[in-house]
Amino acid sequence: MLSQPPVWFILIAFIAALGPLVFFHELGHYVVARVFGVGAESFSIGFGREVAGWTDKRGTRWKVGWLPLGGYVKFVGDLNPVSMPGEEKEDLSVEQRRRAFHCRPVWQRFLIVLAGPAANFLLAILIFATFYVAYGRPETPAVIGPVIANSAADHAGLKAGDRIISINGSATRYFQDIQAVTSLRPNYSVDLVYERGSQLRRVPVRLGSEQRLDEFGQKYVVGLLGVRPPQLVYKRLSVFEAVPAACGATANVTKMMVEIIGQIVTGERSPKELGGPLRMAQVAGQRASLGWSDFVYLIALFSINLGFINLLPVPMLDGGHLALYTVEAVQRRPVSLRAQEWAFRSGLAFLLALLIFTTLNDLGSFGLWESVGRLIG
Repeated sequence: MLSQPPVWFILIAFIAALGPLVFFHELGHYVVARVFGVGAESFSIGFGREVAGWTDKRGTRWKVGWLPLGGYVKFVGDLNPVSMPGEEKEDLSVEQRRRAFHCRPVWQRFLIVLAGPAANFLLAILIFATFYVAYGRPETPAVIGPVIANSAADHAGLKAGDRIISINGSATRYFQDIQAVTSLRPNYSVDLVYERGSQLRRVPVRLGSEQRLDEFGQKYVVGLLGVRPPQLVYKRLSVFEAVPAACGATANVTKMMVEIIGQIVTGERSPKELGGPLRMAQVAGQRASLGWSDFVYLIALFSINLGFINLLPVPMLDGGHLALYTVEAVQRRPVSLRAQEWAFRSGLAFLLALLIFTTLNDLGSFGLWESVGRLIG
């Protein structure tokens, strides 16, 4: 078992992971805005007092804030970094109107906002594709090798040589697909379709579960079918093969995130599994201590997470803006500034509450509450 990295290493790893993700996200907004002729007053990585920065020839202030937990692009005409309009259109000069974000057609504003999360998904695709070209993609066929005695597969009558076609309607082309579907469903009853010889068979299976320890001694629970592959197969892909494969991998990770959130909402998973910045920092430090490849792979997962979260229809997030623009397009007039203000206030309250909740979860996962309980007891 490995020891936890020191705090200074965790902080450096977290900043090294989060900084490029935020930059890439905001760069997506900035590039598409430039395409449509929208001006940017500032481009910030981090919040708070400026630590370093410069102004380019277009008048955009590029800067780094002291709190490296996000970033923003402030466009011409914005009241603040969340792109609320600061002035009525008639109060803007001709030059300001020409470059102002809020004077653009709604479809252009929609694409500018969408470009941020899209950039995060694109970054993950690039990382996955690079790994597939350099190291190969796991392509172990979904064929059962050894069946673990008294496991879910054993009780369901599965045998070595059976090919699993789908689990709960999710196709299992490769063996890692089996692991991806079952690991999220400890103690679930699933519908499994498999092929034996030339016959397709369907069988209900009650998955098992197992509590495991990662390299650093932290506990986690996974669902188990109880089968192993005959042998692992990796295939190095060409660039033309790697890109669509990476798109598929990114889509699968996103689907897993949706499933996990759904399980938390329905009570099938504990809300305590929601992690916040502290746990993200810890994981970043742990992966970085294992080597650069583990760390870069984690950046891809973080990037998908950032893109997905920003698409949620919560005011203050990109998804909240997209929802408002959709309403504007349908009703053919902008949502009132008062309604926008209340929406952003409620969104801010929700995000602050979520931050507090996940931070408490993080502290609990570090054993703080158990320690406090022992001291009080």
